[in-house]
Amino acid sequence: MTITQPTVDLPRGSLRGRRGHDDVVAFRGVRYATAERFAAPVAARPWEGVRDAVDPGPICPQLPARVAAVTGPSSDDDAVQDEDCLCVDVRTPAAALTDGVPRPVLVWLHGGAYVIGSASTSWYDTSRLVAEGDVVTVSVGYRLGVLGWLAAPGVSAGNLGLLDQLAALRWVRDNIGAFGGDPGQVTLMGQSAGAHAIACLLTVPAARPLFRRAILQSGQLGLGLSSPRRAARVAGHVVEGLDGADPATADVGTLLAAQRHAMIRAAGPGGMNSSPAFAPTDGVAPLAPSTTWADTAAAGHDLLVGTTADEAETFMAISPVLRDLRGVPVGRSLVGLVSAVATRRVFAAPASQLVDEAVGAGTRAFSYRFAWRAPASGLGACHCLELPFLFGNRHAWRDAPMLRGADWDDDVEPIGATMRAAWLRFVRTGDPSTDARPWPPHRPGRGPTTVLA
Repeated sequence: MTITQPTVDLPRGSLRGRRGHDDVVAFRGVRYATAERFAAPVAARPWEGVRDAVDPGPICPQLPARVAAVTGPSSDDDAVQDEDCLCVDVRTPAAALTDGVPRPVLVWLHGGAYVIGSASTSWYDTSRLVAEGDVVTVSVGYRLGVLGWLAAPGVSAGNLGLLDQLAALRWVRDNIGAFGGDPGQVTLMGQSAGAHAIACLLTVPAARPLFRRAILQSGQLGLGLSSPRRAARVAGHVVEGLDGADPATADVGTLLAAQRHAMIRAAGPGGMNSSPAFAPTDGVAPLAPSTTWADTAAAGHDLLVGTTADEAETFMAISPVLRDLRGVPVGRSLVGLVSAVATRRVFAAPASQLVDEAVGAGTRAFSYRFAWRAPASGLGACHCLELPFLFGNRHAWRDAPMLRGADWDDDVEPIGATMRAAWLRFVRTGDPSTDARPWPPHRPGRGPTTVLA
């Protein structure tokens, strides 16, 4: 028996997706733009006939991730890497392709300190959000590391990853209707660097009309933006690492080796400088000079902003110096103090300040803290911990050390169901309150109004 897979007709060509469990149709590896190395993205070219969109696209070239000690292995470990990586994965209810009823759209920006990660990893499979919320989702791939964030005169203007994300939002505006989505009801959601990028996009006049609401999870807002001076220093480290090779023509392996060199140099003695070497640079397009998070708060978009209770524990666990210090009693206390201070200064306090200022500017805003802790992980409510609960992908997260000692059905599923219901309600209405879980609006000066534990 031959099963006919769903197709959609876009302005530039037709795509064939794949229907999966719960009547969720996935269109994967869909190119939203193309870009030459160190150049701004341009719209993808039209094509003839029907193109298959059933396999994930290539991910941006990247170095091996250290975060597996906390999150466990990722499907990115075996993914194809290629500079031609400006792709999205779209998932939609099968009915949305035929019934003519536009669904809200949820656009996901992955994290990874602007140097690792992808839209297509199994960690971030949005199928449960689509099935439970009757929404259309778009997961965005963008350029990372030296390819996406190098700011070096004559080589790369910088902030190319941010321009990629802006191009993806424009693609959503122009194409999402074919998948059953409503381009006027777009929520932008991101975690870690993804949340930080959303805070940036909320300051960009050209980006603001392209989405209506934003969910910022565990954004490292306390690190601010890279200054032009720091970006220049990092560019100098890259040049050192290239050792005379031309960045415009060097092979990807040479570029990644130079990126590694720059990251080590930028981190300083003992790797204690936690500011990302590659990140959005203030004053480089599309960011205006002297951009602040006050500009983000004034954008007027509905906001849902929060952090985990022990964010910095992830970074303590992957730092060799701090990990070794924990092996002795005095060091254990010192690392615990450093972790608490970093969690407050880099994540919790700036998140609270952002929503405080948003409410002061008349914006509807909600806040939360994710405080559940696995019984045997030793990592507390660390950075990334909420992701298995939000996406609900048991197989993808089964080996995550941060979940050690937890039972998926008894621990993860109940909180995950509550969290997904709240997030999806926010996507639909701008208010995460549900019948089962009221969610008070944020109250300035009082910290997060809702604790998930």
